[in-house]
Amino acid sequence: MTSNSQDTFLIDKFGRQVRYLRLSVTDRCNLRCTYCMAEDMTFLPKSRVLSLEEMEAVGRAFVALGVEKIRLTGGEPLVRKGVVDLACRLGQIDGLRELVMTTNGVLLDEYARPLRDAGVRRLNISIDSLRADRFKELTRFGVVDDVIRGIDAARKVGFEKIKLNAVVLKGINDDEVLDLVQFAIDRELDISFIEEMPLGEIDSHERTETAMANLSIKELVDREFGLTQSTFVDLASGPSRYMQVVGANTKVGFISPMTDNFCASCNRVRVTAEGRLLLCLGNEHSLDLREVLRSRPEDLKSEIVNSMQRKPQKHEFDPRDITITRHMSATGG
Repeated sequence: MTSNSQDTFLIDKFGRQVRYLRLSVTDRCNLRCTYCMAEDMTFLPKSRVLSLEEMEAVGRAFVALGVEKIRLTGGEPLVRKGVVDLACRLGQIDGLRELVMTTNGVLLDEYARPLRDAGVRRLNISIDSLRADRFKELTRFGVVDDVIRGIDAARKVGFEKIKLNAVVLKGINDDEVLDLVQFAIDRELDISFIEEMPLGEIDSHERTETAMANLSIKELVDREFGLTQSTFVDLASGPSRYMQVVGANTKVGFISPMTDNFCASCNRVRVTAEGRLLLCLGNEHSLDLREVLRSRPEDLKSEIVNSMQRKPQKHEFDPRDITITRHMSATGG
C-alpha cells in the first residue's frame, strides 16, 4: 500500500477531509445485542445488498479520492460469504494505507489467519461482558468463550493492533469496567468504551435509564490503574480519545457521542450494505450509491465528491427522542 497521489480529495463545506470509510458488508449478525438490534429483526433481501464487486468498486472510488483507511463492518462482517476475498482485493488497492475490521469475534477462531493473510492489519473486537450468563443476556444467545477464543486466535496470528470495544450500560454491565480493562492489560490489547447511542427502537431497556457518561468511566479507570495522556496521533483514526495505562502496553479509549461531541474533527463516512452513503452517523443525509453503481457507474466518483457538501456539521443525539429509526446493525458498525 502506497500513499495517495491524487489531487482530488473529499473535503466538506466545514473544511474537514474524509480519510476514513466504514464499509458495511452485511446487515446480518450472528448475535442480537440488545442495544444494537431488536429481538425480531427483518434483514435486507439479497437484491438490495451490494455485491462484493460493487463493494470493491466503492472502495476503489473512495481511495482514489483520498481515503486512506477502510474498515469492514456489519452487522457481523464474517457472516458475509466471500468477505475474505473482498478483503484481499481491497487490500491490494494502491493508495490504501490501512484495511481494518470490526467484528464480534465469534468466528475469529476460524477466520483470524485468513483475514491476516488477506491484508487486514488491525481488528476491533466487541465484548461487553466477561461473564457467561450476562454475555448471553446482552447478546440474547451468544457464548463469551467463543469470543475469548477468537481474541486469542487473533493475537496468535500477528495483527498489528487489536482493540476491544465495550458499550457500557448503567445498571447492566458497568460493574465490569475494571475487569474489562484488566482483561485488555493481561493480553496487551487496547480497549475503548462507547456510550450507547439512540439508533433504532429497542425493546430490552430504556436508554435514558442505562445512559453512562464516559467521564465517570475514565475517572474509575484512572483511580484503579492510572492514566496518562496518550501520544497516539493518526489523521485517519476514528473518534476514540485515548489515554495510556500507567506501566502497561494498553491504551484506553473513550468514544463519547452523547457527552463529548467529536464532530469538529470528523474524518469519516459510512456505506451501508445496501449502498447508502451515510454522511453522518446521527443524521439521515445520504446518497444512494447502489443506484449510481447500477445505472451510471461512470458518475460514481463525482457523485461522492458532490455529496460531501451535504455532510452536516454535527449530530444531535437525544436518548428520549429516537429520530434515527435505523438500527446500528443497519448503519454499519
